[in-house]
Amino acid sequence: MKKQSIAEIKQLLNENNLTEEEWEVLIQDERKGVQTLIQSYHRKQERENQLIQQFESMQQYEKKAYAGGAEWIAGVDEVGRGPLAGPVVAAAVILPEDFRLIGLNDSKKLKENVREEYSTYIMEHALSYHISFIDNQSIDAMNIYEATKKAMYEALAGLHPSPDHVLVDAVHLPGIKSSQEAIIKGDASSVSIAAASVLAKVARDQFMKELHQTYPVYQFDKNMGYGTKAHVDGLHQFGVTPYHRTTFAPIKTLLRG
Repeated sequence: MKKQSIAEIKQLLNENNLTEEEWEVLIQDERKGVQTLIQSYHRKQERENQLIQQFESMQQYEKKAYAGGAEWIAGVDEVGRGPLAGPVVAAAVILPEDFRLIGLNDSKKLKENVREEYSTYIMEHALSYHISFIDNQSIDAMNIYEATKKAMYEALAGLHPSPDHVLVDAVHLPGIKSSQEAIIKGDASSVSIAAASVLAKVARDQFMKELHQTYPVYQFDKNMGYGTKAHVDGLHQFGVTPYHRTTFAPIKTLLRG
């Protein structure tokens, strides 16, 4: 392999199709820029291998369920328990057995643009998915825990085919017909729950961004309804919207005052 420019070598490394002979030539290239590219390449490969291992680890619950005879395995998760405004949202999803999305993780650990990209990919490749919104009035009427479970039940009910095994993030759902497994930190431990987490997070964030267009002073597009300083300052200055949870502090105190 003739001596190539740094730009050409960078392209070859990005394409990742070098022969052993070409690698030997690169390794012996003493140019600092080439050695920096090689080090960067190895770091990238190491990171990708870690992500592959993580994804395979996150398949453990699905593999166990398939081995036990399950055919339609659903993951279910929710977002939005803690905010002062907006709905709680749950998603349920059935993925194909050969589903693969390296880098999938708990939605909170992913950058916004990555979440959105993954959400589209999951919807395109899922066998079935359903997203359920429980509004703030219902949350106030039944409490956030019951509202969260209701969202999960509705999300599962919207799946076709119906799951014969359900993986849930930390919550037990009495009364569902299938077998189920409540997994602590399931959104970081199960591929199916992580996928549901991403769908729910992206859907709720989009709702709050749209709500921001009507109520910009609360900065819902940035805080997604959580009690940031700007949000609380907005409450004190402009009062409560129809989308705020009136049973949550400090809103309850504001309404009394």
